Amino acid sequence: MKATRQLHDLGQSLWLDNITRTLLDDGTLARYINEDSITGLTSNPSIFDKAIGDGDAYDAGIHAKTLAGLAGEKLFIELALEDLRRAADLFAPVYQRTAGVDGWVSMEVSPLLAADTAGSVAAARQIHAAGKRDNLFVKIPGTPEGASRRDSIRACARWPRCSSAAGTWPPTSSCPRRCTTSSASRWRGRPIAPTAGCWPPTAG
Repeated sequence: MKATRQLHDLGQSLWLDNITRTLLDDGTLARYINEDSITGLTSNPSIFDKAIGDGDAYDAGIHAKTLAGLAGEKLFIELALEDLRRAADLFAPVYQRTAGVDGWVSMEVSPLLAADTAGSVAAARQIHAAGKRDNLFVKIPGTPEGASRRDSIRACARWPRCSSAAGTWPPTSSCPRRCTTSSASRWRGRPIAPTAGCWPPTAG
């Protein structure tokens, strides 16, 4: 048994910190999922910058989008989302099997928005909507400005179900606002870290 499978069976989630169009086109990412127990993927602008600059895999896409009038950051986001949608589809069975605990792919808002709270919120909402995948989440800079609106940005995504005596997620008619997980909540036999909060976010 592969070491990655042993880690997976012990409850460890293994995520790939990389994405390229070549990984998707040649089936490497699919093999990582099926043979190496990779259960998620994260990306950032630096990863995509290297992927786009290292070969010609993106050249046709860049040419087509340029002819369509895209340029700069808008063109970059479209290129990135094309890859992330494909990756999200590959991870969809994991996402469904684990009820949203695993099977995610991520994209990050522009680092130029690190000190712009409203801009980070708007960008996260826009990217998530354009991604059109439930298992795509958007990362924001870990700055005071980013942290101050993390609950607002959570509203962009459909978060994993959680349940306890206090309530359920997604909200139901009997529990429209509250979502709490307790230390008794478990996945693969292991505790899930306690969290609590109101949904949707309130001014308080």
